[in-house]
Amino acid sequence: MATVTEVGGIKTGKLLIEGKTKQVYDVPSMPGHSILLNKDRITAHNGVRAHDLEGKAKISNQTNAKVFTLLNRAGLKTAFVRMVSDNAFLARKCEMVPIEWVTRRLATGSYLKRNPGVKEGFRFAPAKVETFFKDDANDDPQWSEEQIVCAGFKVNGVTIGQDEVDIMRQTTALVFEVLERAWATRDCALIDMKIEFGVDADGQLLVADVIDSDSWRLWPSGDKRLMVDKQVYRNLANVTAADLDTVKRNFTWVSDQLDAMVAANNHLVVILMGSASDKEHCEKIAKHCTALGLNTELRVTSAHKGTQTTLHMVSEYESVLSELVFITVAGRSNGLGPVLSGNTNYPVINCPPVKPENVEQDVWSSLNLPSGLGCATVLYPEAAALHAAQILGMKNFLIWSKLRVKQLDNFSSLIMADKKMRGVRQN
Repeated sequence: MATVTEVGGIKTGKLLIEGKTKQVYDVPSMPGHSILLNKDRITAHNGVRAHDLEGKAKISNQTNAKVFTLLNRAGLKTAFVRMVSDNAFLARKCEMVPIEWVTRRLATGSYLKRNPGVKEGFRFAPAKVETFFKDDANDDPQWSEEQIVCAGFKVNGVTIGQDEVDIMRQTTALVFEVLERAWATRDCALIDMKIEFGVDADGQLLVADVIDSDSWRLWPSGDKRLMVDKQVYRNLANVTAADLDTVKRNFTWVSDQLDAMVAANNHLVVILMGSASDKEHCEKIAKHCTALGLNTELRVTSAHKGTQTTLHMVSEYESVLSELVFITVAGRSNGLGPVLSGNTNYPVINCPPVKPENVEQDVWSSLNLPSGLGCATVLYPEAAALHAAQILGMKNFLIWSKLRVKQLDNFSSLIMADKKMRGVRQN
């Protein structure tokens, strides 16, 4: 493939690397960025099999953009920025970690050859993560995490040690889980997939490179016979023009399905305060909800002073929404949460605006409920938002994904904080 000087109106600089299916260019006008240009080329078995496939570059680019846009919306740290043309995208410039990270939900393919005695379709729970050293000449041998650590790869100034391996392992599993849930909305099983990581100029580990139909196994309705991934191409004894048309049609189907992976925006978290003086506390709850992708509305009502108005307000929400959570904020004698809990089948979360001097008295009315009531009680605004997100995330893959990313961020932050802190201090 010839080199280019401009892509999507952006002037390209030096050709940084050329692989079997893409070229990577520097972007002088955007320091710290690069452009990945896809080829109309399909390969298998580390390039032993290769064919031109008109239109593949466009399909792969669209698929990759849709996948990374979804991951970015979930809050994952990726190199992807945006598409710049039909067959190219802009990304943060990374030096790549020479390891492929593979996640498997079901045992199939090469796993069965490497693990004789395991039956095809064996389900891994949790999903199994494997690592392979990128070495075409030796057919990308499987490596242990210990081998990766001992290799001591220096990538953009970062030495890949156990800390980085731990973060990449957890991120790999999370990427799979997010996309597995997304594909489930299309009645399609994500069987396994591979991703790669890069380190940018700031030393950040990012999910990088490309995720497209070359990257995974997809079985519609969980049926291997219906596979729509590159395994169809790998399995061919002889490749005909008709076979390539089938592969292209499958790849197009995958890209089209990604368009339909839109998490429903039909939920609402109603934050009810017993007094307008509680607004600051409620705004904190709403802020945490927004960070988790939750729609919110703040209302003022009192179960003691305006019982009928409160119940009418609840009925109005119940009549138009099915994905609904109420968070009640009331101090002193909290009647708001218990009254709602006794009159609605939707989840109710108490988050009283307690103060240190009266926490024991104020929280008691939220905890000591009459029999037959089931509202939960938390003390911090973030906890109320997290609880609401856990409820709504059961039916919304994007909310669920944001929760998982938050857990990953907590995990990674602790590891990096410990890395900076550790070291023996001698007298």
